[in-house]
Formats: sequence, structure tokens, C-alpha cells
Amino acid sequence: MADAPPQRLRSVLAPVVESVGLVLDDVVVRRTGGTTLVEIALDVPQDEDLDLDLDRIADATRAISAALDEHDDLVPGHYTLEVGSRGAESPLTQRRHFLRAVGRTVRVRTTSGDNISGRLVAVEQTDDDGAARDIVVVVPVTPGVKGRRPREGAPVSLELTAIADARVQVDLSGLGSDDENGGERSGAPAAGQEI
Repeated sequence: MADAPPQRLRSVLAPVVESVGLVLDDVVVRRTGGTTLVEIALDVPQDEDLDLDLDRIADATRAISAALDEHDDLVPGHYTLEVGSRGAESPLTQRRHFLRAVGRTVRVRTTSGDNISGRLVAVEQTDDDGAARDIVVVVPVTPGVKGRRPREGAPVSLELTAIADARVQVDLSGLGSDDENGGERSGAPAAGQEI
């Protein structure tokens, strides 16, 4: 028997995941080696301020596993189930993804091919012509050169439908440099210092 398509898995698993207060974000089924791998990505609902922690993922994993056992025709034979969050560098595709990323640095490619890197400052909803539209507001940031501060541009408003790809950029600049400790790496003994 062939594996169930992800759409069928989604239709069975979405209500199960919702019953534990989460959102089914993605389902991927693939063969790796001689086994089937079922990857489930979860998210929290758009109107919830809580993070997706390991306890919530564990609760969802138990519920998903029980549902797959009950519907054993969905993924026949042996399989590996992996349940987790979307990941830091996953594409932002839905309103809830952008709402969670407000205040973060993002890289956006529009459907017209323009690229914008900057800080996501807002996700708004307009109703100009009777149809609700989601608007993403990004303040472009041009990196500083030779020790100069980065320059911020004027805010750019983009309809969510005009975005081809958007991702959060992991920012490690706040971690500090080796020079903060007098040129020595933290944890390393200074010259002449006894160990």
C-alpha cells in the first residue's frame, strides 16, 4: 500500500493538533534509507503569546502518535515520527509567522524580484475595497561601512500576497566581541594569568 499523501495526513492530524492548542504548520512524508520519515511542524495560534516549548511539543507528539496508530493505513509499516517547531530560518508564509517576527531582522523577496532587508516593524490589516488585506511593514537597514552605524530607510509597506519569500535573519551581533575582555577570549586565561 502506498503512503498517504500529506494532504490526507493533514486532514486527519490538524484537528488532533488543534485539540492540544497548537496549529499544524507543515507535514512532510519522505523515504530515507529503507524507512519512512514523517515530519510534523507545529506552531502556536496567531492570537497566543506563549512560545512553543518542549512540553507542548511532547503533548502534541503523543496525540499525533495515537492518531497515526488509530489510522494505521495513513503510513503503513514502520516509520519514524519527528515533531517539532518550524525552525528559526523557515520561510514566513502566513500572517501568524510575520506577527511572531515583528521586531526581528527579515529578508524579503517580492514577487516583482525586489529584495529588502530590514526590521519588520508591523503587520497591519486594511480593508480599502471591502476585502481584508494583510500588509507587512519593513524598515530597510543598510549595513554601516567601516565602523559606521547602519542606516535606516523609510518604511516599506508590502501586501502579503506580493511577497515571494521572507525569512528571519538570525542576528548574532548582540553576542559581543572578543575585544570586550581586553582582547582575550572569554574563558581563556589572560597572558601571565595562572590556571
